[in-house]
Amino acid sequence: MNRCSCALVVVGNEILSGKIPDSNAYFAARELRSAGVALERIAVIPDDLDVIAAEVRECAARFDFVVTSGGVGPTHDDLTMEGVARAFGRKVIVSDELAALINEHSSGKPNPARLKMAEIPEGAVLNQSEEIWFPTIQVENVYVLPGVPQLFETKLRMIARRYRTDPYFIRTIYTTASESAIAAYLNDCLAQYPELMLGSYPKFDDAEYRVKLTLESKDRGYLDRAFDHLIGLLPREAVLRTE
Repeated sequence: MNRCSCALVVVGNEILSGKIPDSNAYFAARELRSAGVALERIAVIPDDLDVIAAEVRECAARFDFVVTSGGVGPTHDDLTMEGVARAFGRKVIVSDELAALINEHSSGKPNPARLKMAEIPEGAVLNQSEEIWFPTIQVENVYVLPGVPQLFETKLRMIARRYRTDPYFIRTIYTTASESAIAAYLNDCLAQYPELMLGSYPKFDDAEYRVKLTLESKDRGYLDRAFDHLIGLLPREAVLRTE
């Protein structure tokens, strides 16, 4: 089964201080999962050039591709472009192509702050899209995305399409038993099917069920066998429903 891994680097003091809620990580996790991509790391880091460079450098080496979120606007705290450039030992340059696009989509002559958005790492690729006029900046296997959710989501969908691979298959079991009551059955299932991604999620404010179990695999046959095995272990009266 084909496998593709990704890391998401969320940049912003406003996220770490709780001033702004971050919805981009949740969206990315769901969108990438639906494309068969394994999001294996989410890092939330401050607006600090050295921290950005170090995190991007590490993630670019460890994962198939990296997506950053935030820090790409026209103000003093928008440092992601320079941080990504540092990660790869590159200079920040003004892209004539990007400057022309900014001019084209500005009402009147753009001010210096707006033209700051034409500054990109040397050698970066401008990925054009029909959905949005501002291209997605790519340096090696790193894609630099804005933090504004509407823009982030549009660009992330494009990247997910590019890396789409074998899908994940999932089965779900809702139980009326507590986690401690079924833990031994879960351990037994994993012993028999070690490649299974098995999740156990208790819920304390729902009278319908107490634990939701999710079983995932890129191999549908493997998943079905693991599901049947676990269903056979669980007490019949504890299984409320399956999906």
